[in-house]
Amino acid sequence: MKKEIKTALALLGCSTLSAVGAVGLYDFYKTNHTSEGASHPSEHGQGTFKTVNYTAPALLGTEHAPQDFVDVTERSINGVVNIRAEITMSNRDMGRQYIDPFEFFFGPYNRRNDSRQDQKRPMKVGIGSGVIISIDGYIITNHHVVEDATKLVVTTNDNREWEATVIGSDPATDIALIKIDAKGLSPIPIGDSEKLRVGEWVLAIGNPFNLSSTVTAGIVSAKGRSSMAQGDLRIASFIQTDAAVNSGNSGGALVNTKGELIGINTMIYSQTGNFAGYSFAVPMSIASKVVEDIKKYGTVQRAVLGIVGSNISSDLTKKYDLKITEGAAVVGFADQSPAKSAGVVEGDILTHINKVPVRSMAEVQEQVSKYRPGDKISITLNRKGKEEVINLTLKNAQGTTEAVSKVTASSLGAAFKPLDADGKKRFGINHGVVVAGLDGGKLREAGVPKGFIILSINNVKVSTSDDVDAIVNEVIKESPDKVLFIKGAYPNGKIKYFAVDLS
Repeated sequence: MKKEIKTALALLGCSTLSAVGAVGLYDFYKTNHTSEGASHPSEHGQGTFKTVNYTAPALLGTEHAPQDFVDVTERSINGVVNIRAEITMSNRDMGRQYIDPFEFFFGPYNRRNDSRQDQKRPMKVGIGSGVIISIDGYIITNHHVVEDATKLVVTTNDNREWEATVIGSDPATDIALIKIDAKGLSPIPIGDSEKLRVGEWVLAIGNPFNLSSTVTAGIVSAKGRSSMAQGDLRIASFIQTDAAVNSGNSGGALVNTKGELIGINTMIYSQTGNFAGYSFAVPMSIASKVVEDIKKYGTVQRAVLGIVGSNISSDLTKKYDLKITEGAAVVGFADQSPAKSAGVVEGDILTHINKVPVRSMAEVQEQVSKYRPGDKISITLNRKGKEEVINLTLKNAQGTTEAVSKVTASSLGAAFKPLDADGKKRFGINHGVVVAGLDGGKLREAGVPKGFIILSINNVKVSTSDDVDAIVNEVIKESPDKVLFIKGAYPNGKIKYFAVDLS
């Protein structure tokens, strides 16, 4: 009998321990696997990249990390805002619509008494996050959060609301700058994302699923991570973390344990649409420069090396007889390449930019993105096993060092320079601008060549790129047909006219 009682007690003890263990494991899993949402999918293989925002598993204290993140959270959380983006849907977005049979057969008629006239267009609403970067109301967020929005409402952590204005946006990096008319805000100080180390603790702060001021934590899983996301996004140097990220986190803060902003949470990689352990943030080394350019120029001044590069592979090693395994191999050149002009050749391996090591094309892009056209840099190369240092001046995609205006960059895709004194004397004129470079844009579509001299646009003489911008702006805002009529001359003096459709 005693033996049976002992056996029963032993079984009860094991059951109790098993139950406690199961509950403990469940609580640990629940605590450490909170997830946040995503949006804007882009197919790649079986998984999906989604622009998003960011959250991460709760962390346990170690000898290298704080026991908790209370202090850093309290210093940072008031610097993150909720962004409500209202988008008025166009006819194209509205899908199937009511088609009036009378109007279909007989044309438009007076709708004064038509009740449908007063109906408002449908609206869709998106939720994202943003980070306050100045006390006077500048906020950084993602381009995809504010894209096409007709109204932006910003809510701070203390539940105050403002309507925001978009200062500028850059689809290539998915970074946007907005502003609210407020004072005494709590900006998050910007840290040095290049000093971030793999394995370092980070916090993600945002509004996943519209759950305001959500804080999660994780570690840096990788740096300089290339994304396979498609579309306008061209950045290839993300911070990858295992912080949980879901819909509403986009544009939120990634901070280090000092409370410094080191990234803007942007997307996840997922097969389901929800967080699956892979989150990506734009490093502040890139985002800060984008914001500075938007404030100063209205658009990003993007410098290029003008190389076609690749990470080192066995095939490239055989083809070019490469002697090292880290760096970015030069396999070709773009038109008007500053690198080629400076003496870089195919088969060279880039190892440093301004003495900063680069181990991949993603890291090359991250370094170059910190500079503007006209900046001088040094690049260290490995050529057939020997190290060489070359100095060069970076240019823009149009092949010039001139600052590109927002209008010129987005509409015309061109860079201009004033016609020099010799040119004016040769043509017997006192005005004119030269098309110094062309990117993909309206001028190239219309057939305007590089080197063409523009004398007038819509019968108004032009002497500087500012003159061109002023005319283009006026046409975009005021002209119903949105067409530029350009009169100019080829370098040989032959007069030519072009019509450029801006619609």
